[in-house]
Amino acid sequence: MSASPALHKEYADNRLVLQLFGAHHGYLARIERSLGVAIHARGNHLTINGDAASVSAAGQILDRLYRRLELGSGLTPQDVEATIRAAAGDGAAARGPGAAAGHSAVTIGIRQRSVETRTPTQAVYVDAIDRHDLVFGLGPAGTGKTYLAVAKAVERLVSGEVERIILSRPAVEAGEQLGFLPGSMREKVDPYLRPLYDALYDMLPSQQVTRRLESGEIEVAPLAFMRGRTLANAFVILDEAQNTTAVQMKMFLTRLGENARMVITGDLSQVDLPKGTRSGLRQALEILRGVDGIAFVEFGKADVVRHPLVTRIVDAYEKAEEALHLGAEYEGERTDPDRRGAHR
Repeated sequence: MSASPALHKEYADNRLVLQLFGAHHGYLARIERSLGVAIHARGNHLTINGDAASVSAAGQILDRLYRRLELGSGLTPQDVEATIRAAAGDGAAARGPGAAAGHSAVTIGIRQRSVETRTPTQAVYVDAIDRHDLVFGLGPAGTGKTYLAVAKAVERLVSGEVERIILSRPAVEAGEQLGFLPGSMREKVDPYLRPLYDALYDMLPSQQVTRRLESGEIEVAPLAFMRGRTLANAFVILDEAQNTTAVQMKMFLTRLGENARMVITGDLSQVDLPKGTRSGLRQALEILRGVDGIAFVEFGKADVVRHPLVTRIVDAYEKAEEALHLGAEYEGERTDPDRRGAHR
């Protein structure tokens, strides 16, 4: 490793500096532990010591976090963790236009607040939504697939680029038994759509969400309600798409109308369909790759922006599933003479 002179940084706003450093300089300590650097703070001035690459990365992390604060966004331990991973180049590889290392952060402006991407893959994802009529966002929970899609939908609705937002999910657990549950249809399906409502209320004032829901500018509905419709002048999101059947997925994809954008999100490791039923999302990925106008962006565990423990949980499950798969392959070879001979 090459030696590096100390890097000196100074930030103008003392109020933001307090947030940047964290309680008891906790955020600085997190950066030190992750990169193996030493950070000395005095007032709004910092000195960073360490090897050249790590010192440079630490400076980039601090600059990006400070910029986030300048834009009016808060700062959480999850934001710091995600920014550290992004600067260290641990973002998952993304497949789609502009999928390059070092992708700069993208800000989605929604009137009185803004949403900023936290990892390179998130930036690629938002860029893909801007460039394509149909985008597939794939990967584990907590990577911001749905949240960023809803943010883009709200941005376009508020700016007048689309006339309405349509958010949908398959209500897999309810199956065909919705009619037997107590309450109105909305009361029956709302529990399955709650995450979409949560994202909306995080973007817009509650009174505005209620008003737009009542006027039809925003529609939140189960996938079954999409049959027979043409979704024009709309931003359409299908969440939890791994739980669609092949027939449902084809039906949904063919709803796309004039001046409409569609984002489909899902995690193929979390399929809840009945045993033996193939995921419509998996089939769509096989059929549609290479079709002009469609982008595919794949998130990995390094893109998880929830509690840092979520990343470690995803990693542990991936390792366990890989070990199980390898064990099954070994058992098959041990008991199948043809498979044993194939390796000779």
